[in-house]
Amino acid sequence: MAPAKAMLLIAGLGGGAAAAAAAVAALPPARAPLALRALARRPLAAAASAAAPRAAPRASALAATPARRVVFLGTPAVAAHSLEMLLDAARPHAPDSTFEVVAVVSQPPAPAGRKKVLTNSPVHALADARGVRVLTPKSARDGAFLDELEAMGIDLCVTAAYGCFLPARFLAIPSCGTLNIHPSLLPRWRGAAPVQRTLEAGDAVTGVTVLFTVLKMDAGPIVRQRTLPLRGDEQCPELLRNLFEIGCHELLDCLPDVWSGEAAARARAQDEGAATTAPKLSKDEALGSFAAQSATQLHNAVRAFAEWPGTLVSLSVGGEPTDVKLCRTRLPASDAAAGAARTRALTLDGAALVAVCADGSVLHIEELQVAGRRRVDARAFWNGLQGKDELSWLR
Repeated sequence: MAPAKAMLLIAGLGGGAAAAAAAVAALPPARAPLALRALARRPLAAAASAAAPRAAPRASALAATPARRVVFLGTPAVAAHSLEMLLDAARPHAPDSTFEVVAVVSQPPAPAGRKKVLTNSPVHALADARGVRVLTPKSARDGAFLDELEAMGIDLCVTAAYGCFLPARFLAIPSCGTLNIHPSLLPRWRGAAPVQRTLEAGDAVTGVTVLFTVLKMDAGPIVRQRTLPLRGDEQCPELLRNLFEIGCHELLDCLPDVWSGEAAARARAQDEGAATTAPKLSKDEALGSFAAQSATQLHNAVRAFAEWPGTLVSLSVGGEPTDVKLCRTRLPASDAAAGAARTRALTLDGAALVAVCADGSVLHIEELQVAGRRRVDARAFWNGLQGKDELSWLR
């Protein structure tokens, strides 16, 4: 390499070039070109390394970003489980989260138990335990309550079994809208008791929907939906909890799209023609009848009304009318039920009491409860008859 070219190359290497030039000049001519090439590579690589920005840890970068402000609305125990999942996924519990729960809204304390002691809702109790601010307006239309929400700078509201109508002024407050976790495959079973009506109807498939809340009940555009096949033996409490848990996972998964606006842009409208309603339960629905209902109808009522109001039948126990709550039932295989003798008498078959309904269909009763007594299995009930030789249904 010519001395002039060598000096030009060295000059382009930045600081320390003079010392490097002196060292190279002292080398034998045969080794000088190799030394120059090595010298050229080393400073350029170092410069490139110094210029490249170092990636900050993800948690640190997100922690420096202002968290989205979320308000949760819910009341019963099943909603408390959803709140717990939300809090566990939020700051400060999850430092790399994109949001924080700044407040919880629940229905006011209500009398509970035999002594009617004023008691906070399960959601309220959990929020207190986790140190989250709680608001308990008598109505979501309350002006002072809405003023307070407007002052919070809310990005999103999340509702899960809150139990109150949300007015237009409320819905206008969160910048990203209000998302509702609804335990049915909307538009099927809009209303207050979707899981109960799903089980009562004997649906083979159910699911959960995450949707934007609008003024019309459960009619907003759908963001996420998950289906869940049913076995046929699920009861309301377990299914309700399962669906809300699935729904909360779906909601958390779609939050990045909510913040970006993609969720609102892609949400699909519901088919109004396919809508069905799930009206609130009444105490009168507890009355079961072997005379008027089939085994399938009774079984589905037991599943649907397991938590409240229950399914009550009237039995004759040793000639005495006795009100009994059916707690757990099952349907026999179709071939086993074929040709059952028409009788009002109940018999014990293995671990179940066998009842034949007026239409000839057969119901197996596995657990039951006499009014004022504890819940027992069928064999314990049978053994407790104490020589009473007659057990039959009256209604």
